[in-house]
Amino acid sequence: MIYYKTEEEIELIRESSLLVGKTLAEIAKLIKPGVETLFLDKIAEDFIRSHGAVPGFKGYNGFKHSLCISVNDEVVHGIPGKRILEDGDIVSIDCGTLKNGFYGDSAYTFAVGNVSEEKLKLMEATKESLYRGINAAIEGKRVGDIGFEIQTYVESLGYSVVRDLVGHGLGRKLHEKPEIPNYGKKGSGMKLQQGLVIAIEPMINIGVRNVIQERDGWTIRTADRMASAHYEHNVVVRKGKAEILSSFEEIEKVLLTINK
Repeated sequence: MIYYKTEEEIELIRESSLLVGKTLAEIAKLIKPGVETLFLDKIAEDFIRSHGAVPGFKGYNGFKHSLCISVNDEVVHGIPGKRILEDGDIVSIDCGTLKNGFYGDSAYTFAVGNVSEEKLKLMEATKESLYRGINAAIEGKRVGDIGFEIQTYVESLGYSVVRDLVGHGLGRKLHEKPEIPNYGKKGSGMKLQQGLVIAIEPMINIGVRNVIQERDGWTIRTADRMASAHYEHNVVVRKGKAEILSSFEEIEKVLLTINK
């Protein structure tokens, strides 16, 4: 079942999505070598609850935390714990909120200290692929057009697209229909209609596209142990141009200040 959202519902999703961006901006202030991932998770939970929302991931299928924190070769679903971030790491932080009955769900990949050019280029390409996918999320196009834009761009640069995990619809549930793969053929898949709210989230690897699940039942890592990057926006399908409901603006303001 596909749920198309009213304008009122879209505004509620926007509110939750923007809170995710604000939460990630708070976390961005703290990311540096020597920080424990569980500390970041606690800060995120406190911030979300102080803004009248609840962590969207906590309790989801038994997940015990507010953030998914995935370092280097971990693609997604990394569990916060005693791991200490180290100089040269890249870390994908995925966050969800639930407020007024609707979810927000967004992710950003951060550089920790002095990161190699190879990893920085992967991050840049992954973020660019996200926006290329978003540009295809317009009324009349199809789900495959989104994946096609992401896939063709990153593969042209020699990267690979994770295929075992996909984007998704978003609303009263964290994961709704349809699935939004980050690969695909032009003109294939479900036709996009106004009012469809989706989470587009390319997961791009330096090496092979294959992934494995760790014994913890959550963490997904690259099969060849090479680095992966992940960015995610919440988007509503419109005529002519997709509308982004989430925001990286506050995150990137923090990063600019830190990197000055």
